[in-house]
Amino acid sequence: MIPKSKTETAPNAAAEKDVETTTSKKSTTVEASIDFGTKKIYIRRKEVASHLPKEIRAEAVVKLSSVFVNRQPLRGFMDTVLETKYLATLLDVGPDDREWSRYVRRFWAELRIPIGFNGMELEVGKDQDGEPLNLMDYIKYNFAKRHPLVADSIEEMEKSSLMRFYIQDPNKDDKKKNNAVQVAKRADREFIKASDDHVRMQNILRVISNVKVDTLDSEQIENMLFDLKQKSPAKFLKFATDDNLDIRAEISSFIESGVLHKVGGAIVNVDETVGEDMDDAIRVLKNPKRSGLLNTLRLRHKELSN
Repeated sequence: MIPKSKTETAPNAAAEKDVETTTSKKSTTVEASIDFGTKKIYIRRKEVASHLPKEIRAEAVVKLSSVFVNRQPLRGFMDTVLETKYLATLLDVGPDDREWSRYVRRFWAELRIPIGFNGMELEVGKDQDGEPLNLMDYIKYNFAKRHPLVADSIEEMEKSSLMRFYIQDPNKDDKKKNNAVQVAKRADREFIKASDDHVRMQNILRVISNVKVDTLDSEQIENMLFDLKQKSPAKFLKFATDDNLDIRAEISSFIESGVLHKVGGAIVNVDETVGEDMDDAIRVLKNPKRSGLLNTLRLRHKELSN
């Protein structure tokens, strides 16, 4: 026997505060911007651990239902002009009818989006006049975009115990993946450039890790940098292209040798704060007026290193 479909209901009064807080963060979301032409998105649900067979779970339907915010049902559009334009073609009364507000409220309160095992596909594209190709799908999409239980991505959903659904946009996913590919390609190019410069390789490794670079040979440094680049191309690229790489690495070496110390986030020279953080210390030591301090630190570092 297949179990009855599961249904999400509006949060109770105890949970309403959390719903209001989450919804307020989304309240600035305007009508979803869609380019001309067909566009498909998917609303997918969070799958929870279950002892039921996959075939049984595949038959279950979870409904994305209305929630109440400030004692009013969540609306898919903040813009009342748009709301009126779209709902006027769906409701049994017109905007001039005295019952209009009640019908609108009931529409949003009773809105349900059934999300099956494979998600719900929605057509959210627009025609040449800017009108939705599928009005009801477009309304559901905007409703989901503002819903406190719906995340903008699977990554966002997995970070929150509150989120129970997410919107999958294949076009956005393709762009995100390609962005990662481009970052990886740039990281590869910077790695090849750095491989011809031993000092630069040392500096990148020094600022990107806690390894004592001076104890490593060239092959070890190159191998470690390669692994770090593969693991986190964006982080490698950030430091490899840093205009302040040399001074950043030098400050790191001062800290490593004990010439400077970190107290919390601050970088301290004996009893003088050089900078409130690394970036602040870089600004200070790059200042020509503080060249005397930089030279003193270099001399002390050389003495300690010997």
